[in-house]
Amino acid sequence: MGTVNEIVNLIASFMIFLGSIIALISSIGLVKFHDVFLRSHAATKSSTLSLLLTLVGVIVFFISYQGYFSVRMILALVFINLTSPVGGHLISRAAYRTGAYMYRKSDTTQQVNTLRSNSDTNSFEQLKRRALERESLRQQYSNSTNQTDQD
Repeated sequence: MGTVNEIVNLIASFMIFLGSIIALISSIGLVKFHDVFLRSHAATKSSTLSLLLTLVGVIVFFISYQGYFSVRMILALVFINLTSPVGGHLISRAAYRTGAYMYRKSDTTQQVNTLRSNSDTNSFEQLKRRALERESLRQQYSNSTNQTDQD
């Protein structure tokens, strides 16, 4: 029985360690990526996975070592896995609709603003106008697909 507990504790420790490594990679992605969309991807995808691995490792450890089962950890795991991707999607959608800057490979690798690159000289009004044009095109496209679906 002692060997089984040691193996389960080793698996739990490995999951916690793997979760912390993925959290480190996520934080590096938040610092290194250039625009809102890439940063929200790093913040939601890998952070959610790292938290999932860490909490599952903690739950397995407490069940095997102390015989303790925490409903709060299960609820935290469920709520974070439901709300983090939705929040990231909403942030990316709001950034897209306001005309946020999208990183291009042709940009220089110097200091880059999260909303505009160094080579962009657009004012906020021009960015807003571009976002409104994109939104009107999106609505026209959705209206045309709705009409073809009804036919």
